[in-house]
Amino acid sequence: MRVVVLGAGYAGLTLARRLESTLPDAADLVVVDESDTHLVQHELHRVVRRPAVADAITVPLDEALSRATIRTARVEGVDRDARRIHLADGSLDYDYAAVCLGAETAFYDLPGVQDHGIPLKRLDHAHRLRERFLDTCDAGGHAVVGGAGLSGVQVAGELAALAAERDADVGVTVLERMDSVAPVFPEAFQSAVRDALDTAGVTVTTGAQVTGATADAVELDGRTVPYDTFVWTGGIRGPDALGGERPVVRGDLRLDAHTFAVGDAAKVVDGDGEAVPASAAAAIREAGVVARNLDRLVRADLDGDADGFAPRMEPFRFDVPGWIVSVGDDAVAKVGPKVLRGAPARAMKATVGAGHLSSVGAVTRAVELARDELG
Repeated sequence: MRVVVLGAGYAGLTLARRLESTLPDAADLVVVDESDTHLVQHELHRVVRRPAVADAITVPLDEALSRATIRTARVEGVDRDARRIHLADGSLDYDYAAVCLGAETAFYDLPGVQDHGIPLKRLDHAHRLRERFLDTCDAGGHAVVGGAGLSGVQVAGELAALAAERDADVGVTVLERMDSVAPVFPEAFQSAVRDALDTAGVTVTTGAQVTGATADAVELDGRTVPYDTFVWTGGIRGPDALGGERPVVRGDLRLDAHTFAVGDAAKVVDGDGEAVPASAAAAIREAGVVARNLDRLVRADLDGDADGFAPRMEPFRFDVPGWIVSVGDDAVAKVGPKVLRGAPARAMKATVGAGHLSSVGAVTRAVELARDELG
């Protein structure tokens, strides 16, 4: 019996750690990721201003996992009919699998955007952005961030703060095609995030549909916005292993009887019929449900299903206590009906990141991250 977890991001590592403690000994657990480390991605923007934070937000998989076999390889495809995973260096058969490969940046075939826009998904992106922006600071230039979701908001705030620290005369502009920043979140949260961006000195332009980019300007309908640094956080697509698609999964989070999809790799509709936003909070909670369901399925197979009925699957229901976003040295948090800014929100942000690191066994890194978040 082989259970395979594809990807070691929020969903994959959380799922694998839970399966390590629950799966019967007769089941083999394999974790596949193209990197040998787990990245706390919602803190990646910090690396642009504080490169040393990279050490706190990367966790070697062999430190986080004890029972699972770790295979470092790129997943090229998933043949669900054959129950076979195609890897860059071979293949891997499975009895049950969970696709936790996360999402990639979507460029929507906009001319020049992929060629000129720097995404923010990996450490090398953060380092490249820092180098480019430092040159922009030296030249007294302009940075443009395409997309005002949480990632765009956080990187814009970080760039503005870095410019202020260097006493650089640099403009930072966020372009958002919708009518507000953080457009999928509650209105009170949107308003507070906009205020925080304004305070940070970030120019926000909503209703701005990006149509393309050249080496020195972002193109909108009818006008252009010059830039020296261009960051693109304008959307997500599915992983290459799924053909760039994010398949829809319902409350049981299954693509089929033997394959689950967890986290940003899929569009999740929960057990109450509600669309679940792509987020670390959702991915971690989904992983807990899938861990319990996989354990039931594996045990039923190993014990022999005498009554002929498959185990009942626990449905996933998304109930997040709130939302948090950093804006430079400020932060905005929504907890229930309350929206907080400043020190209380920063403390909550530190707790979230440190709490996740602690949950994957990286306690020392959790302390380091909390220290950085709280200054």
